[in-house]
Amino acid sequence: MTATVLVGLAVFGACAVEMVEALTIVLAAGLTRGWRSALEGSAVAVLVLAAVVAAAGPALIHLVPISVLRVVVGSLLLVLGLQWLRKAILRASGHKALHDEDAIYQREVARLSAIPRQGSGRDATGFVISFKGVFLEGLEVVMIVLTLGLSSGKLGVAVIGAGSAIVLVGVVGAVLAHQLSEVPENAMKMGVGMMLVTFGTFWAGEGVGVGWPGSDLALLGLLAFYGAATWALVVLMERGRAQGAVAA
Repeated sequence: MTATVLVGLAVFGACAVEMVEALTIVLAAGLTRGWRSALEGSAVAVLVLAAVVAAAGPALIHLVPISVLRVVVGSLLLVLGLQWLRKAILRASGHKALHDEDAIYQREVARLSAIPRQGSGRDATGFVISFKGVFLEGLEVVMIVLTLGLSSGKLGVAVIGAGSAIVLVGVVGAVLAHQLSEVPENAMKMGVGMMLVTFGTFWAGEGVGVGWPGSDLALLGLLAFYGAATWALVVLMERGRAQGAVAA
């Protein structure tokens, strides 16, 4: 039950973050270049992602030994989670500007508006921008769902978590109609980063033969450890920045 809940929360949080970024790009493209091209680009990206899942999913399930899969997946999750944590810690401690969807949306709108539009039909720029945004962010969603779902043996839970996140972000995007700045993305990235590092450590250890005390309950201990380490780093870096400002 512990692993099931954590897998569902990790997938939901990670997919929500990725979909916020993808939807911001699509909304900017739709409002500046036309909704037809933006929606067509998004639809084609979804079809390509579906083909990737159809090709890669069965191969991972039937051809790769579970121990090998856990080592590889654990390593990938550690790298991805540490990248998310690094950025979240820098932002929380004031060493890096907060990730602002409002600012990203405005920059994207300004950039797309400056590109000359040819004709009144399908717009190639809007199509490509939407396709790229949905495909790249969606590819991360696919990777997270497959790796977390297959390694834990809870692919159904991972799919439900991802689907719930996509629906929720889509509804929020439709209501807000232009950006998703109300979603606390920075806090979500820190929480998801800790979860990804937790699962990465757990599965990489299992893959090389580590016997975790308490089995799945060890996930809670790892999560608490990484949470404490993250908090300590934020506090230390905040103090260092404050002392540097006073000295200056």
